[in-house]
Amino acid sequence: MKKQFSNISFLVAIALFFVSCSTSKKEVSKVTKKPNIIFVLVDDMGYADVGFNGSTYFETPNIDALAKESLVLDNAYMYPTCSPSRTAIFTGKQSFRTGVYTVPVLEKGDDQENIFSRWTVGREHPIYAEPLAKAGYKSIHLGKWHIVGPYPQEELAMEYPLKEKLKQPDAGDYSWVSNHKTIEVQQYYPEKRGFLKNVGGSFRGDPAYEKGGYKSEAGGYWAPFSNPFIKKKSTDNWLTDRLTDDAIEFMGAHKEGPFLINLNFYAVHRPIKYRSKELYQKYFNKPGDTITGQGLHDKKKKHEYFASYATMVESVDDNIKRIVDYLDANNLRENTIIIFTSDNGFHSMASANDLMRGAKGYIYEGGIKVPMFINWPNKVTPRRSEVAVSGLDVFPTLMNLANVTDFKGTLDGNSMTDLFLKDDKKLSERPLFWHLASRYKHGTCSVIRKGDYKLIQFLADGKLELYNLKVDPKESKNLSTIELKTTQNLLKELVSWRKENKVPLPPNSILKF
Repeated sequence: MKKQFSNISFLVAIALFFVSCSTSKKEVSKVTKKPNIIFVLVDDMGYADVGFNGSTYFETPNIDALAKESLVLDNAYMYPTCSPSRTAIFTGKQSFRTGVYTVPVLEKGDDQENIFSRWTVGREHPIYAEPLAKAGYKSIHLGKWHIVGPYPQEELAMEYPLKEKLKQPDAGDYSWVSNHKTIEVQQYYPEKRGFLKNVGGSFRGDPAYEKGGYKSEAGGYWAPFSNPFIKKKSTDNWLTDRLTDDAIEFMGAHKEGPFLINLNFYAVHRPIKYRSKELYQKYFNKPGDTITGQGLHDKKKKHEYFASYATMVESVDDNIKRIVDYLDANNLRENTIIIFTSDNGFHSMASANDLMRGAKGYIYEGGIKVPMFINWPNKVTPRRSEVAVSGLDVFPTLMNLANVTDFKGTLDGNSMTDLFLKDDKKLSERPLFWHLASRYKHGTCSVIRKGDYKLIQFLADGKLELYNLKVDPKESKNLSTIELKTTQNLLKELVSWRKENKVPLPPNSILKF
């Protein structure tokens, strides 16, 4: 898909023409004011980890209430892991353009089976905060960043494709910090990429920087935080609360707007730490969800993970309420759009979804389908839409909202503003593509989702899997040798997409394109 912006700017201009006939200059100025943007990206929150998508075990009353007033995108997709998802969101580009296919330290196999993933997103790939800054937005990044590697100079100096997968320092090793605060490396950090401030963003994909990592008592979630990019405050207690504190503080300093709050919670990523003993006990004693399998497990340790994870989900919910309450109290809600989503499917250690196949790391629905909604009072028609969207659509959507019409970079997604009032035929009929050229949970593959169908082609041997997601969301029946015409049509489109875009294949692939 090529760069495409909707005619939202034209519609706004028409509206202003009629408004100007009956309003003062001051009122027209108010109408033309660019919206504030709050982009909330939760880490590892699965599609069914929220009440508005059916969970009865996890409690998200505040998120559910907001979703009820929003455009809920019932078929929202990301990559199966965080690095390619975040890179796609930030740059608007497919994985083959940036070389970020998965989290490098998760890769399996050798350089024949993989095109080993990059970690650092080079400056040749602008991120959305940069054109937004030029358009007048004051922006802050809070939480997980993960689009710079631990050793960016060495990584970018390596011959590509890489011969070995990239590595990261062990938890408790802070030898990298001084280098990451130099001008040379800061160019890959938020404050040199359109943001005014960075709170907690670095190379690391989880908050447990301290010795012991996941096994440490605090796990990075309890103060004093071990993250070298979070300045200590006397009020520090729980990381999710702290990130929200700084988001609210930034909004207070930039009320006149427009502002961008890039709130990328580390929650609900491992390590799994309960928010309080009281909350933990509530969920530990709560009956599980027999439909999704959440909160149900015979093994005590697994049940403890479920209960602890549930407290982390509730903590995110509490902080979404704090954001909305602040907007309401300061008369900012009407001119603020909130986009809420997750970077990949649930982690099978702490959640479940028996209605879908797979989990984080898998190309099946459980690994790539995520919760998502867009809230903007009186600007978005509240409803559930089945139109399929992806993380690639965030960048062009933000450009439309900010009325940025001169961005010249490549964007592989489409603006979701065309869905704000009603479903759009072009978006509902377009295909979505994935290309995973490095191995993690399964072999390398390319994927096309179009209409009700999803076709997977594994790159090593060309094996095909076809699923009708409408009638078989659990992807239990491979239709590739049954619905031959659909298989061939989708395969032809997938191969054409790879060929036209010169998408690289791993060395061991038997495929030509």
